[in-house]
Amino acid sequence: MSTELIKLDNGYALGIKIDMYNAPLILIKAHKGFIMCGYLNLETSETLGDVAAVVKNVNSFNDMLTAPVISFTSSAHKLGVKEGITGKQALELLC
Repeated sequence: MSTELIKLDNGYALGIKIDMYNAPLILIKAHKGFIMCGYLNLETSETLGDVAAVVKNVNSFNDMLTAPVISFTSSAHKLGVKEGITGKQALELLC
């Protein structure tokens, strides 16, 4: 497992990466919410009321920041997250 403090324009986010057997599980948590890889379940995040967005086909924190958002919770949408913005743009909205 590795962690990294990721500097954003509006503050910082915490990256967490766990190397699984076939692909890494990656999450980057900002103050108001998080972006996650496809390993994690968006439906559960929605049910819990989390502010979350999903990016896919990522293997590193940098990949997470540059990948396009493909889905998100309704709470994330209310903060401005939309399909196609980068993970970094989503995190900036979640700081």
